[in-house]
Amino acid sequence: MKIQVTDREGGEHEVEATKGWRVMEIIREAGLPITAECGGACACATCHVYVDPDWWNKLDPRGEEENDMLDLAFEVQENSRLSCQILFDESLDGLKVTLAPE
Repeated sequence: MKIQVTDREGGEHEVEATKGWRVMEIIREAGLPITAECGGACACATCHVYVDPDWWNKLDPRGEEENDMLDLAFEVQENSRLSCQILFDESLDGLKVTLAPE
């Protein structure tokens, strides 16, 4: 299984994805530049990504805690998510995300 990640310079990366991992962990394990300061505790917004519109409706909705953290993020868009809050499974094979500005 894989996800497609576009980095902040527009480079595209296809990375191996593991069921049960958070998308943030998958991106970090691939060596891409995602800060994820809180380690996935939804206590910061440094794993902010933009989800490709074709995938938006396949994700569980944002929770209140995630919405609160996104209020602190830069350049939030309608398709903004914290990648630590997206749990990867088979239904997300091929997911496309773009790293948001730091």
